[in-house]
Amino acid sequence: MKTPSLDDLKIFVVAANQHSLTAAAAQLNMTIATASRRISALEATLGVELLYRSTKGLTLTPHGESYYRECEELVLALDQRILNLDQALHSLSGPLKIMAPVNLGSGPLDPFWQNFTDRYPDISLTIELDNNTVDIRDQQADIALRSGPQKDTTLIQKHLGYIEPILVASPAMKHSLPRTISELSACPSVAANMFSDWQLVDSEGNQYACHKHHFHISNDMNVVLNLTQSGAGIALMPASMVANSLQTGALIRVLPSWQGQHREICLVWPHRRSLSARAMLFRAELIEFLSHQSWFHAAQ
Repeated sequence: MKTPSLDDLKIFVVAANQHSLTAAAAQLNMTIATASRRISALEATLGVELLYRSTKGLTLTPHGESYYRECEELVLALDQRILNLDQALHSLSGPLKIMAPVNLGSGPLDPFWQNFTDRYPDISLTIELDNNTVDIRDQQADIALRSGPQKDTTLIQKHLGYIEPILVASPAMKHSLPRTISELSACPSVAANMFSDWQLVDSEGNQYACHKHHFHISNDMNVVLNLTQSGAGIALMPASMVANSLQTGALIRVLPSWQGQHREICLVWPHRRSLSARAMLFRAELIEFLSHQSWFHAAQ
């Protein structure tokens, strides 16, 4: 036997509750003819008559009474859950869970978080920062900001642009700064684990692989930033992390015609999950914010 349509069962339940095809059609925002046709289709699928039609309205047949008792609570409960889900997806009030890399989410995006929470106080943010590529589905996050190449093809990826790693040092560093790229290997250096392999390229496209032993190394880029500012050596760091230090003069750029390989920045979310209105708003606001940052090169 053909499986009854859930929509047709809902029309039947509403019509039985209202005892009127006219009232059911009005509640469901459809024509009386459509409601009547759908109930007739349900009766044909089940092979029984469900409702007696008369000038006084609708009454349940014995078969209709049986089907009504079986499905009324389930149909209305499911309908309410769908309504709640629809409201949750389309409301600008409620929770929003975001994942981001530590060195981007904390520091460079501080003004963004402050502005976002100020403008949208009804959105409850959960911000999880992790430099490891944690599965967004396992963490039940709505959307994730990612840096570098993304290999997971089960995620929708929106490329936002890229950040350049640049060479910086403290103006108080005791060792003389390199004047050419070949002098770089002789200078003391500080590096983060993820930026320890210095593959550099200049403005003309020339490439230079700087294989050197870094005097100081850390898995935390904020430690690298602090050591570099103290004069411990030259560092290759994302422009996003050193923008403020360059502006205040705490750091200066070294060999400004050279930079590291671009770090691509993207937003990802699961293919099978609809983005809520809150996540779409976050996406739009983040793209707008990044487009005004000197350290970010927005995608065309």
